[in-house]
Amino acid sequence: MPQHASTARICRDCDGFPMVAITTGTRHTDGTRATLRITCPTCKGTGHTAPASLARTGR
Repeated sequence: MPQHASTARICRDCDGFPMVAITTGTRHTDGTRATLRITCPTCKGTGHTAPASLARTGR
């Protein structure tokens, strides 16, 4: 049986991975790495985008 395409609107900028942890290269006193959590500015951390008909354009 053929597989149907997913209808979920995945963010094209982050591919559905809206939050990443980036290491700074330094370590805390207990030996763990210091990280920064960054969210996708396009989808604002949801991983999905609004359909084109619901997106507001213009004035």
